[in-house]
Amino acid sequence: MSEKIIITCAITGSIHTPSMSPHLPVTAAEITRQSIDAAEAGAAILHLHARNPQTGQPSASAEDFMGFLPQLKAGCDAVLNLTTGGSAVMSLDERLEGPLRAEPEMCSLNMGTMNFALYSLAARYDTWQHAWEKPFLLNSDDLVFKNTPKDIAHVLARMGQERGARFEFECYDVSHLYMLRHFADRGLVKPPFFIQFVFGVLGGIGADPENLQHMRRIADKLFGEDYLFSVLAAGRQQIPFAAMAASMGGHVRVGLEDNLYIAKGELARSNAEQVGKIRRIAEELGRSVASPDEARQMLGLKGGDRTAF
Repeated sequence: MSEKIIITCAITGSIHTPSMSPHLPVTAAEITRQSIDAAEAGAAILHLHARNPQTGQPSASAEDFMGFLPQLKAGCDAVLNLTTGGSAVMSLDERLEGPLRAEPEMCSLNMGTMNFALYSLAARYDTWQHAWEKPFLLNSDDLVFKNTPKDIAHVLARMGQERGARFEFECYDVSHLYMLRHFADRGLVKPPFFIQFVFGVLGGIGADPENLQHMRRIADKLFGEDYLFSVLAAGRQQIPFAAMAASMGGHVRVGLEDNLYIAKGELARSNAEQVGKIRRIAEELGRSVASPDEARQMLGLKGGDRTAF
């Protein structure tokens, strides 16, 4: 088991909406402040979405990303990992606008088309800050998150081959591991592979401990020693699954994109609060937190000096 553990923090995203928590960052200033705080708490990687500051809607525009990326780079040394997923209602060209402009060290890549069903969340809330929120959730019972092999190859070419980014391969099911193996066999991706096992999104693999064990076994079979795995679980399973990953020698992802709570019924006041909690757990398990430069070395990243922001 590697002593070093990489903590990724997903700052804000397309799953949760602003009115669900007053602590979810939306504006560039809020994203910047919470990201720097999360890095200071121990996050080596910051997984970043952008938001339209007027509407709160998920955004992948270069303007919205560049509203906080230079300030983040100046304010901390964390690896800035930009989503290429954006939102399931965006086209691939829309999803790539910000990352293509920014040329980050790292970006995420979803490894398969899937249902992305969030509609059950709508029944939990009575008030909404923006008119788009409730319809967005309710309509997710007919939402397909499109990530075809052609789409994946396009992202690998534009972001990887042309801009030198490496990837957080988001695998929501066992089939996504085989898709990654397919692209490795085609020579379009090279090790070390940083694989994010994602649990608990309706449409993907469920948040059951035996599923984590199974994903690990299949990844071992497909990639041998050529990969590092990290774990995120949506909602209340976030910290339990992160603790399991830490005990298994893996890496972890926390953050308000994936879960708004710090304990049962208690909203997390910041992303840094979640980072601090999983850091304490990891250190009690005998792991030490990787610095950003150690994460860069472990993942073979190009370095923050080679980005376009």
